[in-house]
Amino acid sequence: MPTEHAFSPAEQAAVYRAIHGRRDMRHFSGGSVPDAVLQRLLSAAHHAPSVGFMQPWRFVRVRSPQLRESLHALIEQERVLTAQALGEREQEFMNLKVQGVLDAAEVLVVSLPPGREQHVFGRRTLPEMDLASAACAIQNLWLAARAEGLGMGWVSLFDPVQLAQLLQMPAGSKPVAVLCLGPVQAFYDEPMLQTEKWARRAPLADMLFEDVWGRAAQVSDPVSV
Repeated sequence: MPTEHAFSPAEQAAVYRAIHGRRDMRHFSGGSVPDAVLQRLLSAAHHAPSVGFMQPWRFVRVRSPQLRESLHALIEQERVLTAQALGEREQEFMNLKVQGVLDAAEVLVVSLPPGREQHVFGRRTLPEMDLASAACAIQNLWLAARAEGLGMGWVSLFDPVQLAQLLQMPAGSKPVAVLCLGPVQAFYDEPMLQTEKWARRAPLADMLFEDVWGRAAQVSDPVSV
């Protein structure tokens, strides 16, 4: 039963469409993102929830072609090391496309700022909530980008110390994401890693417990909107 605060059915459908149609994109078609659109996307990110209202997100817009080349090289370096760490799946991993830094219209590096230890509210026992809050900002940007018809991919294959040095970040900051953003020819029908048979989305029922860990929750199938 909808409450008086619910969105209209059409608005609800748009929200769920963005959620279910969002993809971690790796293939971009160049082009550009108008400044007004980029500002809307960043504003959406900046309106994310954060623990203790600490707002632990900082964005570096990487526009220099030389910096992009260096960033690409950092990611490729980590891609090889990650492949080696995967053992028997090394070659399978190397066949995957894992970044679009040189192809995307925009590249944004998201970093946690220095001085985060000053924020104790909500973090005394869970200091990693700064990262959780930044992830909320990234998800906001992702969903807004999908609504605008733009693709976005989150790349985490890099050495954070080397990336911080490359972008001249202050001591204590920590880059957590390289976001590739821009026009795409098409969105994947399903997650790319599922298409490539790297992994599959697990059933929700396997993730949901009732009262205690491991006790299956009794829930009905979701109703489409």
